[in-house]
Amino acid sequence: METISTFAKKLWCVKKQLILFLTPLILLPLLFGLPEKEGKCLYVVLLMAVFWCTEALPLAVTAMLPVCLFPTMGILPSKKVCPQYFLDTNFLFLSGLVMASAIEEWGLHRRIALKVLKIVGVKPAWLILGMMITSAFLSMWLSNTATTAMMLPIANAILESLFGDLATLKENLLSICGNSFKTVGIAFQVKLRSDGSTAEEIRTESEYQMKVWKGFLICIPYAASIGGTATLTGTAPNLILIGQLKSYFPECDLINFGSWFAFAFPLMVFFLILGWLWISFLYGGLNTRLCVKKQDERAQAEAKAEAVIDEDYRKLGPINFAEGAIAFFFILFAVLLFTRDPKFVTGWSTFFNKGYVSDATTGVIIVSILFFFPSQKPSLSWWFDSRAPNTPYVPLLSWKKAQECVPWNIILLLGGGFAMAKGCEESGLAAWIGAYLQPIAQVPPAVAVMFITAFLACFTEFASNTATIIIFLPVIAELVNPLYFMIPATTGCSFAFMLPVSTPPNSIAFASGHLLVKDMVKTGFVMNILGILSVSLAMNTWGRAMFSLETYPDWARPVNMSSTVTDIQLPSVPPFNLTSL
Repeated sequence: METISTFAKKLWCVKKQLILFLTPLILLPLLFGLPEKEGKCLYVVLLMAVFWCTEALPLAVTAMLPVCLFPTMGILPSKKVCPQYFLDTNFLFLSGLVMASAIEEWGLHRRIALKVLKIVGVKPAWLILGMMITSAFLSMWLSNTATTAMMLPIANAILESLFGDLATLKENLLSICGNSFKTVGIAFQVKLRSDGSTAEEIRTESEYQMKVWKGFLICIPYAASIGGTATLTGTAPNLILIGQLKSYFPECDLINFGSWFAFAFPLMVFFLILGWLWISFLYGGLNTRLCVKKQDERAQAEAKAEAVIDEDYRKLGPINFAEGAIAFFFILFAVLLFTRDPKFVTGWSTFFNKGYVSDATTGVIIVSILFFFPSQKPSLSWWFDSRAPNTPYVPLLSWKKAQECVPWNIILLLGGGFAMAKGCEESGLAAWIGAYLQPIAQVPPAVAVMFITAFLACFTEFASNTATIIIFLPVIAELVNPLYFMIPATTGCSFAFMLPVSTPPNSIAFASGHLLVKDMVKTGFVMNILGILSVSLAMNTWGRAMFSLETYPDWARPVNMSSTVTDIQLPSVPPFNLTSL
């Protein structure tokens, strides 16, 4: 038995090497049992899917496999594969990351966070709402991971002001429980505090404070994941959607920064409110015992927490020139992206040749300015004052700082996704798989949307949201009106709430040591359901009107109808009756 245990431990130590060696061998039958090109492409797709899900290779390294496998296996020539790694979508993502690094460099994100918390007040329910609003807003522009890492220390400082040190709270709770249960069936009568509180009251209060603490910690990564869905640059799956749409359907111009924001922002706000109500209910933030009935007793703790927020905000001082400049360019960045071609009004892109200016052009123009715009207020008198110090010129952002902050591996991961999608399109694999999934098109549209969103939300609990959408989006593109399923699938990939390993924000919150897996599963399960229902509602109300989802679009016909599967009739989306919900 000991020998078996030792051998199992050794196998576990080399599990990644075994996956790298065995997976290509196990998948070999695909090369002989399927049509030639489709089989080869499916072989590469499943190989990359296994490597991504198990992280047998670094994600970025796996993303580069199409560069060597597609040409050598005759799926796609190298000159078609390599350009996929730097499409204009990648430049839009890069510009968003550079803008985020400038915001972090000058601390504008911290000023925004503290200002929101000053506005909402210090009642736990409202503080949770303030945390979620701030996290969601920042995550629209910064990465979800950076937002969570920045917000958690602020949350901990406020909680310590309200309830004291967490370690002491845990010790007191254990001590009270240990002392109070020595005699079974006897009511708690021992006075443990000078104000007359019994052990039962103190225990109940301590348990409640622990619940509120968990609610604070868990709301931040969830809000960051929700907020990232509101903008194209907020999370990688959104950019993969726009990139694959341009690859599959070059004539489709329905989705850009402005139109996506107009659709996804109301969805984000709606889901955020539902999430706040659920988290506050589950962890006590809406309990009237804390918010209303005991205001007087808690006035001192709440005043202390408010003082901490005020003090931290005061330490930031008045907004300086660099912060003001970054705020200006940040707002300009968002406004220009939103107004380039918002669809419901004429955008400024009409001043240029049609199809020449994209969101990537806008983003790169703005972030390029950051590398030469001064971080100190320019002064003409400096040129004529011989006693003025000859300080070096410092721009708002240096390339060194941008290099340190930009996760280049994610850009490679995006490129790998676009290369995989191109291979699926050229080889006919997407159409081949799509033909077998056509029965989904016969299911009532609202049900099909909920099914696809739920499936991908569950799958992304175990794999990165980027890898998930890369794997499934090419197949979903072959079903009915492509946008009708591609949009909810993309959004659903960001709804990974149940496990610590699902997303980096979940991992950061869990690493604090104050959350249990069962806390995340219990909270995340309902959050997933709320997210699925929210997406279904959005797609079948304002989404249908915005993207004309009730008809099969002309821009999708040439690609789908010329695929290798010619005998499949793609049905149009039938009109949806809201009363069927």
